[in-house]
Amino acid sequence: MSGNKIKPHKGLQKRLRIGGKGTLLRKRAGKGHLMSSKTGKRRRRLRRTVGISSADVKRLRKMLGMA
Repeated sequence: MSGNKIKPHKGLQKRLRIGGKGTLLRKRAGKGHLMSSKTGKRRRRLRRTVGISSADVKRLRKMLGMA
């Protein structure tokens, strides 16, 4: 063992949250600007958080140092 610690990816830490059962949650893209041209229904959907795709979870957990 080299004694090195695994450092978490700080940019990823700021973009993700860990849900109650350990699921990774992210915000939806497309809410930065130009909101007046989007419908209210679409804006409401953009407010919600969404789970990370199961194909990406293993890789992202490793990047966060959770593996």
